[in-house]
Amino acid sequence: MGLKIWLDGKLVDEADAKVSVFDHGLLYGDGVFEGIRVYEGRVFELEAHIRRLYESARMIRLEIPLDKGELGGAMKKTVEANGITDGYIRLVVTRGVGTLGLNPLVCEKSGLIIIADQIQPYAEELYETGIKVISATTVRNHPLALGAQLKSLNYLNNIIARLEALDSGAAEAIMYNHEGYVAEATVENVFIVRDGVIYTPPVAAGALEGITRNLVIRLAKEENLEVVEKNLTRYDLYICNEFFLTGTAAEVIGVVEIDGRTVGDGKPGPITKRLRERFFEYAHSSGK
Repeated sequence: MGLKIWLDGKLVDEADAKVSVFDHGLLYGDGVFEGIRVYEGRVFELEAHIRRLYESARMIRLEIPLDKGELGGAMKKTVEANGITDGYIRLVVTRGVGTLGLNPLVCEKSGLIIIADQIQPYAEELYETGIKVISATTVRNHPLALGAQLKSLNYLNNIIARLEALDSGAAEAIMYNHEGYVAEATVENVFIVRDGVIYTPPVAAGALEGITRNLVIRLAKEENLEVVEKNLTRYDLYICNEFFLTGTAAEVIGVVEIDGRTVGDGKPGPITKRLRERFFEYAHSSGK
């Protein structure tokens, strides 16, 4: 039995969830999206994700066909229709059907797609052993081109960097901005620990202002851990005591090797483990 997909105002069978070949989301990557987790049947950090989606849409002058309350309701209906208890929502807004040309003003109505399904970004054992990453040679988009705060359907910058990781046998790639500072991984935010202090790149360095990133910063401060947002270089990643990534799908995962160099003692460190535990506790108790 296939999934039920929310498509332009109603739930349809997966086999009938079809998008026009003239949709500018397909033709030009013209649209925005959000990835959202579901824990114990609850849409996680719903308001924060919806707010970011509307901000991305505003940035590209894209009208979302539902108001925020209606959009939240549509997501919940999609989750329920698919019996998702712990899973993932992909929320997509496209420019809509247009012509063979860049002009977005010919698209009369934007398209809305909601998919609710299972997700397993990393094998469970990797949360215990940690992952290997590389430094990408692909430079993060310049902020005057396509800023990282915009979650657009054009993900080629990240995809090319991820291919570098896959070609090297690594799980992820760390992307640097045009000035040589750490921006983010291809789909996660970057954190390191040095001498008990947690450091993470500022959003201005080319990092998405991740929902999980912000939550982990908050949880760390509740644990009386110092968190500093500052520009980081490859040097900082090479000499740190701990290294972890955060993201909606990945949650909190330790990095134990970068560019063939061992991080710390080669295992996820104590702060990484504690923050993963705190995140898990929060995610499974929030809203109860």
